[in-house]
Amino acid sequence: MPVSAPPRKSERPESDGLSDRSGTNATPPLAFAAVILANVALAFGPLLVRMADTGPVASAFWRITLAAPVLALVALISPARPRMPGKGQTGLWALLLIGGIAFAGDLGTWHIGIRQTTMANATLFGNSATFIFPLYGFLVARAWPSRSQGIALILAAVGAGLLMGRSYQVDPRHLVGDLLCVLAGILYALYFILMSRVRTSMPPVPALAWSTMASIVPLFVFATLLGERVWPDHWSALILLALGSQIIGQGLMIYALGLLSPLVVGLALLVQPMVATAIGWVVYGETLALPDLAGVAMVAVALVLVRRGSAVAKPNDTDERQGRRIRI
Repeated sequence: MPVSAPPRKSERPESDGLSDRSGTNATPPLAFAAVILANVALAFGPLLVRMADTGPVASAFWRITLAAPVLALVALISPARPRMPGKGQTGLWALLLIGGIAFAGDLGTWHIGIRQTTMANATLFGNSATFIFPLYGFLVARAWPSRSQGIALILAAVGAGLLMGRSYQVDPRHLVGDLLCVLAGILYALYFILMSRVRTSMPPVPALAWSTMASIVPLFVFATLLGERVWPDHWSALILLALGSQIIGQGLMIYALGLLSPLVVGLALLVQPMVATAIGWVVYGETLALPDLAGVAMVAVALVLVRRGSAVAKPNDTDERQGRRIRI
């Protein structure tokens, strides 16, 4: 019975383009730093949404609209300039369009939820992609998580449960805001999945610029249908929201999506509720109890575990016959 030979040392093993972005041994330090800084910047988003004197969805509209010209300009002057759809690019532009609409839905529901729950929970459940995106990565790679990856996911899940339980105990009304933020997180995961596909063939800045522009009209329509106040009296919070959350936060995130595995990106999202918990404590006096601190500690341990490097997942029989090894 013929057996396929393993790849030569000079050849790079095949990859699915999603699960093997981090190289063969460890997470790229620059990309890991980018995803951490992205989440720190994004953690200030709920504070700025609360400070804005527009409706919650309208603030999302301005976050996107104010950032779009800057991103478009940066994309135009960069070496990889964005191009209009051409022959054979229908699939790519469909991904960008659907990704932009999914992101608009994410921001709209999340911003409404932000005003109905705590800072920590708004960021935690708004980033439900923490668990959905890594699951997608494992399914694409057709591999089970390694022991350390499994432990990291369990710690992250328990930490999330502690924070959500605390929210319900403090005020049951927060549960509505929590659920809205969970819905936002599901849409955020869809956005990540679509943009990770886009990043296989498009640089980060043009990809972010096009998806940002695709979000403008849906958010404006959403805000108008809800009867929200759209035009602000004060612009400072909205400008900071566009700069910190969309240009810096999402810019670094889209860059990292092209280089890191779904597991690393997903667990790094938990940096946001950690920072937001501290912001809520300092600015709004949202008290921290032992379960909150335990949840933060579990998230920190999970990040340390995932940063140590990606273990080789056991390939299935088909992959062994093909002489391939898959990494997450």
